[in-house]
Amino acid sequence: MNEKRDTRISKYLARHLRHDPARIGIRLDEHGWVDIDELIGAAAAHGFRFSRAELAEVVATNDKRRYVIDADGVRIRAQQGHSVEVDLGLPPAEPPEWLYHGTVGRVVGAIREEGLRAMARHDVHLSPDRETAVRVGARRGRPVVLPVAAGAMHRDGHAFRVTGNGVWLVAAVPPAYVSFPG
Repeated sequence: MNEKRDTRISKYLARHLRHDPARIGIRLDEHGWVDIDELIGAAAAHGFRFSRAELAEVVATNDKRRYVIDADGVRIRAQQGHSVEVDLGLPPAEPPEWLYHGTVGRVVGAIREEGLRAMARHDVHLSPDRETAVRVGARRGRPVVLPVAAGAMHRDGHAFRVTGNGVWLVAAVPPAYVSFPG
């Protein structure tokens, strides 16, 4: 499969496994899972065809490891980033002392005032390293990396969870825990 096709399938999955499953007539279970055959059939019925092999390749080769297929090879879900209601069933986890948030300069003022908020998603997403945060921020322009005092937040009672692809989730990050440039 070529990179363009891989990207097209990945974006299709993001839209329907994270944000709008009803658009193609699928229903995610309470943990975000959907039967693979149901997904492929619904996509085909709405004019977008892909095979089980193509789906498996996208899951295996996606650089962000956004999707996961269950151990039985029957169901698929997005690892995080949902705007629809799901419970990923991730247990609380103790974060490292520092995590990182990639963003762009134009929103730093709002973050300085309000902290990091989940916005349309269920959680704030934090990266385990600066390099990942740079890539995240670069999707929207010139990246700014904001270090987050995750260890201090955890000690102060904030609950963290970590996804299977290493993204750290927290409900919100108050501005006092964010280190700002300059």
